[in-house]
Amino acid sequence: MIIVLRRGEAASEVEGLLSDEGLEYKRLVLYDRDVIVAWGPSEDKAAEKLRGHPAVELVSNVGSKLQLSSREWLGGDSVARIGNVEVGRDFIVIAGPCGIESREQVEEAVSAVWSAGAHVVRGGAWKPRTSPYSFQGIGLEAAKWLAEAAHSKGLPAITEVMDPRDARQVFNIVDGVWVGARSMQVTPLLRELGRLCRETGKAVLIKRGFGNTLEEWLLASEYVMLEGCSNVALIERGSRCWASVSRFSLDVAIIPVARGKTHLPIIVDPSHPAGKRELVEPLALAATAAGAQGLMIEVHPWPEKALSDKQQQLTPGEFKRLMEKLKLLLEALGRRMAPQPKA
Repeated sequence: MIIVLRRGEAASEVEGLLSDEGLEYKRLVLYDRDVIVAWGPSEDKAAEKLRGHPAVELVSNVGSKLQLSSREWLGGDSVARIGNVEVGRDFIVIAGPCGIESREQVEEAVSAVWSAGAHVVRGGAWKPRTSPYSFQGIGLEAAKWLAEAAHSKGLPAITEVMDPRDARQVFNIVDGVWVGARSMQVTPLLRELGRLCRETGKAVLIKRGFGNTLEEWLLASEYVMLEGCSNVALIERGSRCWASVSRFSLDVAIIPVARGKTHLPIIVDPSHPAGKRELVEPLALAATAAGAQGLMIEVHPWPEKALSDKQQQLTPGEFKRLMEKLKLLLEALGRRMAPQPKA
């Protein structure tokens, strides 16, 4: 359960009651609220004692599997911040190459997505690949190239972290990180990213694993938030399906369902489920219409030369046309594209 404390009230009596009932608990400051998350077999009994306590504003989520990710206790949408970009208000687009292959390539990619109106630049410094013989990424040096190129245009940069041992160095370079589909249930990584988010205020975005349920996805976010991180967003990137006509099956239905269950912003990656660049645009538009609050799209200045996922990366011209269509669709939906950050 979640106990929201009144501002300025001492929590020692509340914590003592939880201890007496044999509950495990953790006190956090999340979303400008002083909260205690408590769990154990006697939640119901403790909740009854806490309701009406002068130090307690709210007791919520009693007995629920979902706690910090749930809409119930927060009462509305939260906002994540990647540098100077807010995720969860106006629509935003994250774009850039699948993998960072050279300084020249990332500079060209950043210039292209910036000129088309993207808000955040993405790029893989490390690449989780099915085959150990495929391009694995350049590593930390690539993250530096990405950040330098993005910041020169006034845009924040994000990259994927796979190994907890790399996380602190990466947080010192970029403005946020994402957890890849393969890493969604690597709890030591999630915990470390949560701690670094709490220390730095930088964002953590979590991709849904291609075989994971909505509940598992949300619980992955709770590992991060339980470390005191209030800067979290979710990314839907498609599921593996035996009948899919594309690389993965984009679960459009999960967008409104997830938004009904969680306060966290929902971003959609249409590139991975598409698998082919001609499918990226229709999937991006469908996800936007279904309520996605942003997109993450792979764009490469020379897709035919890409060292990973060349078939699904848009050319700069294709990305520019998609951005124009997104603005028209958002206008028709009564929504709007966020203004681009200024350099």
